[in-house]
Amino acid sequence: MTPNILIVDDEENLCFTLQRFLSQEGYEVATAGDYEEAVSCIKKNDFDLIFSDIVLKGKTGMDILKAVKAENPLCPVVMITGVPSIESASQAVRLGAFDYLPKPVRQDAILHAARSALKHKAILEEKEKYRRNLEAIFKSVKDAIITVDRELCVLSFNQAAEKICPAFSTDLVGKQLNLTNFACLGKCIAALEQTIQHKESVELYRISCNTAKSPFHVVTASTTPLLDHRGRFSGGVLVLRDETRLADLERHLGERQQLHHIVGQSEPMQKVYSLIENLADIRSTVLITGESGTGKELIAEALHYTGCFSDQPLVKVNCAALSEHLLESELFGHVKGAFTGAVSDKMGRFQKADGGTILLDEIGEMTPRMQLYLLRVLQDMQFERVGDSTTIKVDVRVVAATNQNLAEAIKAGRFREDLYYRLKVVELTLPPLRRRTSDIPILIHHFIEHFNKKFDKQIVSVEGKVEQLFMKYRWPGNVRELKHALEHAAILCRGDCIETGHLPEEFKPEIPPDNEEDYGRTILKALEKSHWNKTDTARLLGISRQSLYRKIREYKLLGQD
Repeated sequence: MTPNILIVDDEENLCFTLQRFLSQEGYEVATAGDYEEAVSCIKKNDFDLIFSDIVLKGKTGMDILKAVKAENPLCPVVMITGVPSIESASQAVRLGAFDYLPKPVRQDAILHAARSALKHKAILEEKEKYRRNLEAIFKSVKDAIITVDRELCVLSFNQAAEKICPAFSTDLVGKQLNLTNFACLGKCIAALEQTIQHKESVELYRISCNTAKSPFHVVTASTTPLLDHRGRFSGGVLVLRDETRLADLERHLGERQQLHHIVGQSEPMQKVYSLIENLADIRSTVLITGESGTGKELIAEALHYTGCFSDQPLVKVNCAALSEHLLESELFGHVKGAFTGAVSDKMGRFQKADGGTILLDEIGEMTPRMQLYLLRVLQDMQFERVGDSTTIKVDVRVVAATNQNLAEAIKAGRFREDLYYRLKVVELTLPPLRRRTSDIPILIHHFIEHFNKKFDKQIVSVEGKVEQLFMKYRWPGNVRELKHALEHAAILCRGDCIETGHLPEEFKPEIPPDNEEDYGRTILKALEKSHWNKTDTARLLGISRQSLYRKIREYKLLGQD
């Protein structure tokens, strides 16, 4: 379209001259001799550019500039004056003038100003179009979208944010987000803080954000770094999806597919979900049992993060990874000089977990002496640091996990019976994957999505033979082994479908194990394949070395070593 230009000047000769210059360049040009005539033209027409003399009869060109900015903010205005001064120029710029030309106006100057102003207007209109499109998208999306700067000050949020979270209101823009703004536990705000601190994305699946006004409210939250137009880190984006209705429906039907980061909709997993929810807000000691790779650590995280203590620390300790001496120091702390190498005081894990949860993983590997120490702590929640006589009292929920049969360990004299019953206030047993095979398709989909993001892949499915193979396989390494198998396959897959050729070697046999005898053969094959290297065999099976040793004894494979 041909640009439409208005010239405002009470000198007819100047108006005619400027009109001729601009018309010769192909522009549509109108003129006005005073303020009233100019305002009338502006209201009737959508001008692309206005040239206005500052000195007019009655009101000035500055008044015209104000009127233009009120009627059409994107229209550039070039001021013209016969008495140029710094004061008038600076005032024009403050009011939003695009340029400032002194009289007498030369043809090249007026044409250059016109071209520059029209180009500037085109850029502004493109930006405004982009802004309006973004605003329309912002309004239409049902998910809440909140953006913050590096200091966690709110930059913007859409209408859905106000519906999903009552804390978001207009007066929150420009203010710093903190937990005092929210009546809930603020888990999503903590995730946003983590994103800004570490410049990494965080996902929280179906977290409870209950408040007095909105009880039983469930959302899925994701946070990502916010980048400016130059790709530089400038803040964070929080997206909230309201999952309340779906969670209620799944709870009613007993078919939830996921809780926190635990995946599965089988009947055994529905029982696990219900038990987690019943225990989440209770400080009772919990014993999590199950084979290696079943997800015991995820259960501990779900117990902590879905409950009312989720804003308190969750501290994890692998009891099998440390010697007795180091484990004592890790759990209870020590004072300077307590032993060789104790160069300073150290806070123990129990003290760090005060108010929250401590996970004691591989509890069955704990020595008799440490079992006794732990029993005393469980009785009265107090202890002394190594080398100190001062008693420290804490309030901690203890969650213990093991893949061992502790009842058999008690009979064998390896585990204290009194400690066992102290830990087993509530026992949560995770089913092995071979007893919840209906969850395998859901897990496949879950892990494919994960590895697509991790490896920048576009995998959409698995070959039918792969799923059949997975459904028949014994899964000695359980969900962890399934994850490792799919990671291996995702790395090798160059298309959009995982095929049998992409799977690890242990999945290549035509007849996968489906009974206890074949299960032993699977372990034996893995041992032979790795030349009886226990570390490699355990990695191949997706289980720990301790579990491998127990299975070797269980299936009487010692004679092969």
